[in-house]
Amino acid sequence: MNEQLPTSDLKEYGIMSEDNTFSKKLSNKDIENFLKGHAMIADNGKDRLIFLLTDNNTRLNVNIYQRDKTIDEIVKQGQKEIVYSQLNELTNSKSIDIEKKAFIYDQKTQQVTEFDLLKDTEKIAQVVAEKKDIQESNRFKNELLKLKGYLQDKIDKFPEIGKEITNNLNIVSKTISTIDDATPNESQSQKQQQSKLRLDVNDDDLYQDANRHREEQQEQEQQRHRGFRR
Repeated sequence: MNEQLPTSDLKEYGIMSEDNTFSKKLSNKDIENFLKGHAMIADNGKDRLIFLLTDNNTRLNVNIYQRDKTIDEIVKQGQKEIVYSQLNELTNSKSIDIEKKAFIYDQKTQQVTEFDLLKDTEKIAQVVAEKKDIQESNRFKNELLKLKGYLQDKIDKFPEIGKEITNNLNIVSKTISTIDDATPNESQSQKQQQSKLRLDVNDDDLYQDANRHREEQQEQEQQRHRGFRR
């Protein structure tokens, strides 16, 4: 089977060694999936290369992407908050596979997991909702709005692939609506805080308790003064 493989290209990218065996960095499962037509992904700094065997494993397709953050930066920042990063494809300007990613830290596994903003939008929305944080919800919404704008530009430039882009737009729009319904806006949040403050001030029980505590302190102070005079 190796005789049919594009060994020169595979060696160029370090997937195969000079003795025509696969790199020892790859597991047997990685190799098996790759030969069955699954993509192989390699990340290095800001670069991502996606390798795919085509034409009965006789040709190697290589798609090159570049993200706005390095993997190390994402992992470090991802332990504090959800990280959003965009991959720009450098090999195909007509690609509709929007490489907009969300990186989420899992407390149980202590690992940062990568999610696709389109394909995994429901999972990301669930994680954001569980945080119950208005700022985090707004960050997620802003990323979706950016993605929506990108898709709208894409559909104008490439109407021949408009149907698929429209489906993606519908997914994004639906998620934005869900966020709006589930998340109070800043003014509502401020009103809630103000209402709580007013409740504390106008609560008769709290007011009486404070006065009673103040009177008890004054009485104790007077008793101490009388004791000193004796």
